[in-house]
Amino acid sequence: MPDSSLPVRKIIHIDMDAFFASVEQRDNPELRGRPVAVGGGHRGVVAAASYEARKFGVRSALPSVTAKRRCPDLVFVKPRFDAYKQVSQQIRAIFAEFTELIEPLSLDEAYLDVTVDRHRLGSARAIGEEIRRRIRSETQLTASAGVSYCKFVAKLASDQNKPDGLCVITPAQASAFIASLPVARFHGIGPKTAERLNQLGIHTGADLQGLSREELEGRFGSSGEWYWRICRGIDDRPVRAHRTAKSISAERTFDEDLSDPHALLTELERVAGLAWARIERSSATGRTVTLKVKYADFQLCTRSRSFAEPIADARSFTAAGRELLTALLPTAKGIRLLGLGIHNLIEVDNQAPRQLALAI
Repeated sequence: MPDSSLPVRKIIHIDMDAFFASVEQRDNPELRGRPVAVGGGHRGVVAAASYEARKFGVRSALPSVTAKRRCPDLVFVKPRFDAYKQVSQQIRAIFAEFTELIEPLSLDEAYLDVTVDRHRLGSARAIGEEIRRRIRSETQLTASAGVSYCKFVAKLASDQNKPDGLCVITPAQASAFIASLPVARFHGIGPKTAERLNQLGIHTGADLQGLSREELEGRFGSSGEWYWRICRGIDDRPVRAHRTAKSISAERTFDEDLSDPHALLTELERVAGLAWARIERSSATGRTVTLKVKYADFQLCTRSRSFAEPIADARSFTAAGRELLTALLPTAKGIRLLGLGIHNLIEVDNQAPRQLALAI
């Protein structure tokens, strides 16, 4: 349970519903009601999928070939990041009317600290509902919101009633709420860690709560402390209004170790596509491309290349990654993981946006 001796924050996590795909459906009536994927292309990956497409198992980061196989009627559209950024700026302007404490995570989601009730709406729930109403009215898009006392629980809550929903979790409700969820839903626990936890018989928050701090640290090292805290709803991280990312990347662990150069370069293109989608969402760019390689024996290797000017597009980003990987090929031992990202970030879209106590 959270520390009752500390003042209770009021945190809202806002997450736009299928943001990229929803913008496309809004702007093109012919796409409404149809399964839509943003991205794709030869050897490409899905950057976003509409809810109609998600019913067929189409998700972001899925190879476009697989997505089309799962949903033959899937409509691919090219991403229009300028349009998404413009809508994101509209949404952030709405946020700024309610609080200065805004921590954007990407173009389509952010944490808001609304502990101070700027408009005297009476509760964080009321603020969340008003923000959602304003977003719908001004952008014709829907957003889901999670309202709670900390960032971890608020983020879990925002996913609870998607799409177009709101979920409030009070401090008294947090432990039972977390206990009911699969660990794969927990922010900070990725697919591989979730799989490892499942293999240990840990499937839900309740299972995780049953382990001591010592047991978790013994099995997961420094991450064990974090797992012990979050499964108990303990998260004292503040909403950081001027959060600056150091890097943006994506990586993929293969089911089988790869050594064939063609296969590795093909996988690199997929990783690059996913990473570039994240870079575009973040409204940032950078001058340094970094390749991460983990071999079958778990040896980790990184290679970087810096440029005089910021990386301008996905093609340049992917080409830099191919060059870095090609320098390591051929390899005598298999590769189990590839990652690609941008470092030395430059913020393209600076957020502005500050804020007694109200009920959740």
